[in-house]
Amino acid sequence: MMAVLPSNSAPLVALAAQGSLRRSHKESHQVIDLVSMFAPVTRWTARVECPDAVPEMTRKAFKTAQSERPGAAFLAVPEDVEAERPADSWAPLQIDAVHADAPSASQIARAAEMLVGARHPVVLAGHGAARAGASQALVRFAERLNIPVVTTFHGKGVFPDDHPNALGAVGFMRHDYSNFGFDAADVLVCVGYELQEFDPARINPDGDKRIVHVHRFPAEVDAHYPVAVGVEGDLSQALDALTAALSEELTYDSGSSPKIRTLLDEDLAYGRANDTFPLVPQRVVADVRAALDRHDIVLADTGAGKMWMSRLYPAYESDTCLVSNGLSTMGFALPGAIAAKLARPDRRVLAVMGDGSFLMNSQELETAVRERVPLVVLVLVDDEYGLITWKMELELGCHSHTRFTNPDLVAYAESFGAHGYRVEAAGQLLPVLRRALEKDAASVIACPVDYSENLRLTDRLGELHGPFLRFRVSRTAAPGELTACHGRPSRADRGLLRQVVSDVTSLVRQCGAFLDRLVRICSTLFAVVWSLGS
Repeated sequence: MMAVLPSNSAPLVALAAQGSLRRSHKESHQVIDLVSMFAPVTRWTARVECPDAVPEMTRKAFKTAQSERPGAAFLAVPEDVEAERPADSWAPLQIDAVHADAPSASQIARAAEMLVGARHPVVLAGHGAARAGASQALVRFAERLNIPVVTTFHGKGVFPDDHPNALGAVGFMRHDYSNFGFDAADVLVCVGYELQEFDPARINPDGDKRIVHVHRFPAEVDAHYPVAVGVEGDLSQALDALTAALSEELTYDSGSSPKIRTLLDEDLAYGRANDTFPLVPQRVVADVRAALDRHDIVLADTGAGKMWMSRLYPAYESDTCLVSNGLSTMGFALPGAIAAKLARPDRRVLAVMGDGSFLMNSQELETAVRERVPLVVLVLVDDEYGLITWKMELELGCHSHTRFTNPDLVAYAESFGAHGYRVEAAGQLLPVLRRALEKDAASVIACPVDYSENLRLTDRLGELHGPFLRFRVSRTAAPGELTACHGRPSRADRGLLRQVVSDVTSLVRQCGAFLDRLVRICSTLFAVVWSLGS
């Protein structure tokens, strides 16, 4: 858990008991060097050496964890220090709020000059923009210049998806609709974007796009993220200052933006109209969106469900569609939903989890019931690690060892004291969602899904044509000759690869059986020789 926090830019202060200082220099029962263990994954870690240091160290831990860029802080408290009395009376130290600086006027001028010369700029809004509360400034900036805005999966909602300048989210493992918005872009205005959210090679493969980096801290160095202008400071102030520095007449043609929005809308419309069972993932996304209000919170756990939710679910406010994006941790959504409900008790909270991720942390259902935290867990049941299967099929043309069996999830939920529901037809999901969300209790909904749509999606993305067909120069093509890049083998190639893998597997098994027999023969001969020799 601690390792996830820096990559997700999430603040946390962790306290742990430690063996006494008198035992710290030697091998001892239940004593390890916790400070050294947690140092690589925290912003600050330390051991409390005396009780009088506690107020200062506690304040520093919280200040460090919450300052940009947020992360984890860790304090180890030895048992003998904990038992001591402080020399002076304790009192919490004053909280010193850290405010972002105003952006540099010279950097704003340089960024404005770059935008004046741009033909097709695109804004990429990341998680930093959501943390900074820069939504309204983003809307003002986009509307004033008519610039299309794409968010990362982690930044969903920072720019409302029903805004005419919205192009959805990037983060999918293939060239998705939103990526086409970057293909023709010459300037990228990256607001609160952090590189672990989405590999910049996917939006700037040739490293030739000019980048304006707007954030509270400098950008990470990457060959595909060459920053031409860096604007550091308060994000809202920076966007407003950049808008003011540009001529009133300056505006841009949004190009293919309407087509991209139409493609996303068509996917959702397909889901709403699809009554097949088990449910297609598009139907799940459409029904979740229909069940929740604009300000309600959904957490999409890591797996195939996260891919569908992140790319298709329309979000209208920051922090209303939450994912684990740094290390893509499985099982975070249930404990995360408990935290979200405690932090925002006025909002309904839904965790969307695959059956694999649910079983990794399902014991937290007991916590929700015991602490009377009302929330709903929608478990997408396919008896498989669906995302791993999807990726293996894409890369290898086959998959193995991703299937597993589930308990009776309804009975399992009820054994904790939660409400359990089972979806048995496509038309049942939406009413069951609404019923569970209205209850002042924890609920689990088991919903079978059909992930055969996964490969259909990646096939369809590879077959887009016209202004949405992307090309690359083939390594074997003549200079200037272009070949279509669809990002995955054809069905025929995958079938051939699947047959080759099957034949090799069969051969390995035959060889294994032969070697087994050979070992038995050798063992028998050795025993005979040994007996004769003795």
